[in-house]
Amino acid sequence: MGNAPVKEVAQAAAVKVVGTTEQPAEKPKLKPCCACPETKKVRDACIVERGEENCTDLIEAHKQCMRAQGFNI
Repeated sequence: MGNAPVKEVAQAAAVKVVGTTEQPAEKPKLKPCCACPETKKVRDACIVERGEENCTDLIEAHKQCMRAQGFNI
C-alpha cells in the first residue's frame, strides 16, 4: 500500500512529460515578429549603431532563439 502514492506520482510525471513533448509543436504558432523580443531588440540596435558585419554574435544569438521557438531559420 505504501507504493500507491509513488505510482501516482510516476503517472503524474509521465503526463507532464507527454505535455512537455507536445509544446514544441505549438511554439511555431507565435508570429516571427513577436518571438524573442530581447535578442531582437539588442540585435537591431547593434546593427543600426555598428553595422551588420560587427554584430554577427548578436545575430546568431537571435537565430538560435528563433530556432528554439520552433522557427526554421
